[in-house]
This record gives sequence, structure tokens and C-alpha cells, in this order.
Amino acid sequence: MKVASNSVKDVVAFFRQKLSGLYDAGELEEVIYLVFNKYTGFSKTDLQLRLNDNLNQSELLKVYDACKALSENIPVQYVLNEAWFYDRAFYVNPSVLIPRPETEELVELILKTTASDTKNVLDIGTGSGCIPILLAAKRPEWKVSGLDVSEPALQTAKGNAVRHQVIIHWLQADVLNATCEALLGTYDLIVSNPPYIKREEADTMHERVKQQEPSLALFVEDADATVFYKRIIDLCEKHLNPGGDLFFELNPLTADSVKQYALQSERFSHAELINDMSGKCRFLKAKRM
Repeated sequence: MKVASNSVKDVVAFFRQKLSGLYDAGELEEVIYLVFNKYTGFSKTDLQLRLNDNLNQSELLKVYDACKALSENIPVQYVLNEAWFYDRAFYVNPSVLIPRPETEELVELILKTTASDTKNVLDIGTGSGCIPILLAAKRPEWKVSGLDVSEPALQTAKGNAVRHQVIIHWLQADVLNATCEALLGTYDLIVSNPPYIKREEADTMHERVKQQEPSLALFVEDADATVFYKRIIDLCEKHLNPGGDLFFELNPLTADSVKQYALQSERFSHAELINDMSGKCRFLKAKRM
């Protein structure tokens, strides 16, 4: 099937026909907008008012190639190599998770509730770098580090730091391996959005996520679904300063277990669970003794 002409109207109709089985109606319209905005600069209003305009050959080719990739179930963020997080565009590719709105809420929680005398910050499992880069951009007086086991992910994060003109200290290590401790300093704030989806939950996930996004950053084994949280809580013994804050993004299914482990460690004066905007138990904030 080919585009009937290079008019905006016909190209949009082509998208709808080609992708209707992969997206619901509302999601499809957003995908179409993102593609047009990226390659033509059109706003949502332009798509309504300029239906009879023609795309030039360069624009038509880019939009057509994007549609082809989308029809192969590749997420639009990977097709465009761009995902918006908070108020900034981040480069993304299949080496990193696509940033989620819940993680934006985590950053907002940190910015709203963290003491002004915070100096050293560590993000564990940094992926695209969206968390440490946002924190460094919003709090330029902070010294921010980001750690990940994946070299390709760190390369992506480093590029995003350059793009947003912030300085981040990057660390490559497996947080589950004892050797990582030699790389760590002491911090006033530690944050992590680690892998937390149980394998048994995979059946409830969209195929696009399971097929395209890095499983290393998504899944944990069902036998110990809180392994990353427990390890990071243990690291706080030596690497989170007294009075420092620990923030997690959580799986609602295991949130209470993480809180109980934090309290039973006797490293924290208190630990609280916080709901996201949809009412799910999504975040933990704990204060180091």
C-alpha cells in the first residue's frame, strides 16, 4: 500500500490505515502528531488546518519510513529517537527504557521535598539519564552521579547530558556485585528506579514493551522480586549520609515489602509509601538515621 499523494490529508489517512490494528484511536492520533511534529514541525493545530498542504519529498520519505517502522511494532520514541521527560526531550534507543510519566512524578517528589543543603546525589540504574540530568538541571548546585551496568545505556546517558549541558559523574557497575562499592562515595540523596517487574506479570504487558525495550531494565526473577531494592537499602549503611534521603520508584505489588525491609534494616528513622497520580502505591521516601 502506498500513500495516495503527498498531501497531509492523504499521509494521515495512510497512517490510520496502516497502524489502526496496533494502536487504539487516541494513541494513534498522538503517534501521528509526534511523527509530523518531528519531521515537519507541525503542531496539532497545523494537522487540522493544513490538511491540503503538500509535504516535500524529504518530509514524505521520513514520515513514510517512520510509518514502516511503527508498523513493525517499534515504539514511536525509538523510531524518532526522542522521548519527552518532564520539560525536556531526551535521546532514546533500544539500549534504554522509554521514560515514563511515573518517573517524572518521582523527580517532582524529590525536587519538592529534598532539603536545600543536599550536595551529593546518586541515581542507580540510570538508563537514559533522565533522572540525574533533570536533577542537575533543576538543582545546579548539586553534584550528581549516575550508575548503570550497561555500557550502551551509559553512552546514551552521556549524550543526553551533553545535550542538556549538565555535568554528571557516570559510573559503570553492577549494583548487585560487591565490587561496585569501591566506586561509590557517600551521598546526601540516593534515588533508584530499578528493574521491578516480575516475570509472571509479563502477560499483562503490551507486546511492544516486551519485544522492544531492554529486558535487563524491566524484569526481575519472581523468586526475589525486590532484590535491587534490598541491595540498595543495604548500600545505604556506608554510602548514604546520616540525615540523607532514599527515594525509590516501586512496583505496587511489592511496595510494602520494600518499606518493611527498609524499616527492619534499622538504618532509617522513617519510611513512607506515596501514591502516584493514578492512586497506585508507586514511591518510597526514607530518611537515614
